Amino acid sequence: MSPTLKDVADLAGVSRSAVSRTFTKGASVSPKMRLKVEKAAEQLGYSPNALASSLTTGRTKLIGLVSNNFHNPIFLEVFDLFTRALHERDLRPLIVNLSDETDPSNSVRMLRQYSVDAVVVASSTLPPSFAKAFHDAGVPVVHTFGRFATSPDVHVVGIDNVECGRMAARELVARGYSNVGYLGGPTDATSAQDRLRGFQEEMARHPTVFTSHSFAGAYSFEAGRVEMLRLLASDPAEAYFCGDDVLSIGALSAIQDHNMEPGQDIGIIGLNDMEMSRWENINLTTIHQPIKQIIQSSVNLLEEMLDDPDRYPEARIFPCHVIERGTLRPRP
Repeated sequence: MSPTLKDVADLAGVSRSAVSRTFTKGASVSPKMRLKVEKAAEQLGYSPNALASSLTTGRTKLIGLVSNNFHNPIFLEVFDLFTRALHERDLRPLIVNLSDETDPSNSVRMLRQYSVDAVVVASSTLPPSFAKAFHDAGVPVVHTFGRFATSPDVHVVGIDNVECGRMAARELVARGYSNVGYLGGPTDATSAQDRLRGFQEEMARHPTVFTSHSFAGAYSFEAGRVEMLRLLASDPAEAYFCGDDVLSIGALSAIQDHNMEPGQDIGIIGLNDMEMSRWENINLTTIHQPIKQIIQSSVNLLEEMLDDPDRYPEARIFPCHVIERGTLRPRP
């Protein structure tokens, strides 16, 4: 049988409450007492029971991590960074895969049943109302990669997708393209809508450049490939802003299948700068999203919310920049 708190107390010659305080963060215990308890625990191989501890502290240290696009390889990086950052702070992630679900009620119900201390909605496609449902249910929430607003209903950490659309348009114009297109994610995704809006706003300043747009069925390789094959079958543009790296890589695959050279015959610029886009056989010109900093800031904000649940919602927005590789023609 595993050693218990009583076993540690007996071996150390102290009370059970002294052992409990030793393993409770922030509890008062003398250095001498702590040393005796830790020595006894090490000798017995004792580890505190997290569930029992939660009954004492009122906190489970569980953080719900909710997302809805596990088909996109970028989320392998996102979850790796999130889980590492949470573990460093002695917090434990509880991952929820929404699949195609957009109604938050089931997720709210389940995570309340697990008594999570807080929730991260890690999605650039879900509407603000999804994260707000957790807030309305009394669960502290951060919407990471959420839609930017100057007065958000919940804490938002991410990028300004409208400005990223403008940035991509400026790059295409600066490289002398006269016929450009936007290939976005699914039409109901807030990020796809905002990136298109910014793209069109900037292109409206260049009336001599012909502009078109279309949407893929999902943020996935296959969806990007299918949509680009459809575009190539008619009269394709000279260059495309694909609203995500994984869409871009699918589009590159379709272009190469037509014996065309990305960057020479058709230009592509993506968004995210995920690890795969840096591979030599892909070499994607893209807009860098500072994912590591966004996640670090999200976890910092979570900790601040746990200490102050009534903290006023804020938006933390990080700047992006273009990463030059090989899928656009060079600037003149």
